[in-house]
Amino acid sequence: MLERLEKFSVIIIIVITALLNAGPALCGPAENAGAPAKEESKEELAKKVQNPVSDLISIPYQSNFNYNYGPHNGNQYVGNLQPVVPVNATKDWNVITRTIIPLVRQPELAPNVGDVWGLGDIQFTAFLSPAKPGGFIWGAGPMFQFPSGTDSSITAGKYAAGPSAVVLRMDGPWVYGVLSNYISSFAGQDDHGSVSLWTTQPFINYNLPDGWYLVTSPIITDNLTAESGQRWTVPVGGGVGKIIRFGKLPVNMSLQGFYNVEHPDIGPEWSVRFQVQVLLPKSVF
Repeated sequence: MLERLEKFSVIIIIVITALLNAGPALCGPAENAGAPAKEESKEELAKKVQNPVSDLISIPYQSNFNYNYGPHNGNQYVGNLQPVVPVNATKDWNVITRTIIPLVRQPELAPNVGDVWGLGDIQFTAFLSPAKPGGFIWGAGPMFQFPSGTDSSITAGKYAAGPSAVVLRMDGPWVYGVLSNYISSFAGQDDHGSVSLWTTQPFINYNLPDGWYLVTSPIITDNLTAESGQRWTVPVGGGVGKIIRFGKLPVNMSLQGFYNVEHPDIGPEWSVRFQVQVLLPKSVF
């Protein structure tokens, strides 16, 4: 297990180092070559991080604490490292890549099994989005899931793929929209069932002065392979966030809490989501 955690730590270091080194090339040249990029305000950065297809490199680490999970009402932890890397494909189009690398602590699900720590299944999404959108901002592209989990209890054991799309609007202090995807398995381990999963994340943000904002972004899932009455997880809740600067480096921090009004029998009753997101705008480089 220590070897697996060491490998996960190495992955984190490599991703962060690569993004820091590649930032200027991926984001494209500054509008005024040779001149320092203008530092964006906290309010501008808050709206950018609330847009899943903005042209901003970021490195979020999201901690999800799920309570009363499993047959023994244990506590599950899912930590997601999810670097977001935009690429200026042409002057009219951007490709925004998002990779989710989960680190999972699974409570005991069966007698004499014990808790499990390990790497979960990695997901990768690439959104094609207009570089200069109109009133509505949108992006669409493929999503892939890989059976990278290090234990049978924290992996679907299948390769899966499907479409993903996002649409949103910025209206004064408001940023609101919905992100949705569907994945279906096409290969993998025979001892694991098939994957057919809808995930929908509506989000509403209200921005306040000095980089503060109110947010609700529940993640609703529909597991189409589960039995009737066990398919849906529907959270209700929200929280608060703020953009903070450490020197020139901006960091987005947010905290949300959710109660699951619908969930499978072994699913968590409620959860807390805490996120720290390092932002790498052009002005940093």
